[in-house]
Amino acid sequence: MGKMGLGCLALVVLLVVIIGISFASTNNKLVTLSQEVDKQWAQVENQYQRRADLVPNLVATVQGAAQFEKSTLEDVVRARASVGQATPPAGAAPTDPAQLAKYEQAQAALGGALSRLLVVVERYPELKANANFRDLQAQLEGTENRIAVERMRFNEVAQGYNTTLLKFPTNITGRMLGFKEKPYFHGTPGSDKPPTVNFNFGTTPAAAAPAPAR
Repeated sequence: MGKMGLGCLALVVLLVVIIGISFASTNNKLVTLSQEVDKQWAQVENQYQRRADLVPNLVATVQGAAQFEKSTLEDVVRARASVGQATPPAGAAPTDPAQLAKYEQAQAALGGALSRLLVVVERYPELKANANFRDLQAQLEGTENRIAVERMRFNEVAQGYNTTLLKFPTNITGRMLGFKEKPYFHGTPGSDKPPTVNFNFGTTPAAAAPAPAR
């Protein structure tokens, strides 16, 4: 093999080494960022699971304290079951926006059902003296706050990962290595603030004004 052939071979080897190093570097960086997203996703799931775990005790306590509206309790139980059906496979943050949207919708339905239950509870002053209910109320308030915080943090780390993945030349090598964008949580208007759970047992709702005579 002549000098020109050796030179070409050396150039090819050098290019292969450079490309290999580039791919390895990109892979390692994206793996690290992806792990951060997965770790934060686990924190979101932990808080959602904490809320779900409060539901059976909350329903049992309210049901046992008064002749509570059956439809309200059924809505909560049904919403909790829907969350389980919509939960993505454990272990990693979802990469399918539709899957995350379905999960978020189910969680929002559970949150709404719980809010309605707590509003209805105000009609039952006897629950004010129930220590178990008051403890569950405090735990639910804290959990709603933590859910909001962990969702925000998830979006932050997902943005960092996505930004890196979409930059050139990572957008080429990263996708060749099988990395995909992570979808974000998209809250409905007003969902940036956790729901306020306010129990004013000392007063009763004002009666509706009578309809004017015709």
